Amino acid sequence: MNARQDAGTTRLDDAARAGWLYYVAGNTQDQIAGKLGISRQTAQRLVSLAVTEGLIKVRVDHPIANCLDLAARLRERFALDLVEVVPSDPDSSSTTIGIAEAAAAEIERRLRSVEPIVMAIGTGRTLKAAIEQLPPMECSQHKVVSLTGNISPDGSAAFYNVIFTMADRIKARSFPMPLPVIASSPEEREMLLSQPMIQPTLALAAQADVTFVGIGDLGPRAPLYQDGFISDAELKALQKAGGVAEIVGWVFDREGRLIDGITNDRVSSAPLPSRERSLVVALAMGELKLPGILAAVNRRLVNGLITDERTAVALLAG
Repeated sequence: MNARQDAGTTRLDDAARAGWLYYVAGNTQDQIAGKLGISRQTAQRLVSLAVTEGLIKVRVDHPIANCLDLAARLRERFALDLVEVVPSDPDSSSTTIGIAEAAAAEIERRLRSVEPIVMAIGTGRTLKAAIEQLPPMECSQHKVVSLTGNISPDGSAAFYNVIFTMADRIKARSFPMPLPVIASSPEEREMLLSQPMIQPTLALAAQADVTFVGIGDLGPRAPLYQDGFISDAELKALQKAGGVAEIVGWVFDREGRLIDGITNDRVSSAPLPSRERSLVVALAMGELKLPGILAAVNRRLVNGLITDERTAVALLAG
C-alpha cells in the first residue's frame, strides 16, 4: 500500500470512529474533538465523511483496523470461533453500548437464514439491550429457547428475561422456561426440572445451533444479588468460595470451574449447549466482568465473544 492509500485508509478509520462516537455513543462534536484530540471542525468533517462514504447506516459498517486486529488476536489466543470487537468510548462507563448493537446485528444475521435454526438465549442487561435493537422480523421457521427461568423470587416475571420480547419482535416459536431462576432447594430444583412440560424445553436447548448469553460479575453490585435472586449472605459465600462470575446463574471461579453447592445446586437453568458442535457467544465488556470473561474463554465455557477494545486489550494482557 502506498502512502496515499495508507492516508486514505487512516482517514476512513478516523471517520468511522467519529461516526461511531456520534451516532452510537451519542457524543457531541465537541466531545468527539476532545476524545480524538482534533478540532471541532475536523470532528464535524469526519462525521460528515462517515455519512458520505456510506459508513453510517444504523450501525457503523466500516471495520476499524484496530478492532479487526484485536478480534483476530483474541480468536487465535483463545481458539474462539467468533469474535467481534467494537470501539470503546473512553469516557463511557456503560457495559452495553456498542456491544449491544453488534450483538443485535449478529443475531439478526442468524435469523435471516432461510434454513431453520434453534437459537438459545440467556438473560441480562446486555442481552436485553441487544434484543431491543432488533427490527421486526417474520421468522416462523426458527425456534428460540430460553436457557433460564423467568420467575423472580416474589413470583413476578424476571425483568431481564428476554424470551418474550424477542418472540414478539421476530415472530418465531418461543420456548420459555416457566421456572424460578433459582429454586428454594436442590430437591425442588430436581422436581421442577423433571416435569413433562419442562423436559422438551431442556432437550431443545441442548440442540441449539447458536446461543447468546451475558456474563454477570459477582462484585458488590452483582446482577444476581441486585435483582433479588440471591441474598447478601449467599453472595458473600460465593465470593469466599472463589466465584467471580456467572452465566445464566451458573457461578464459576477464575479457572472457569463451577462452584460446588451454595446456589449452583439450585439453579434451574439449562446447561450451556455443546461448544464442540454449536456456537455459544458471550456479550460482555468492562473491568468488573474481565475475570469472568477471561475464565469463560480460557475454560471454553463459550466459544464466541462480542466485546470492546479496552476489554480485548486487557484479555490479551491477562
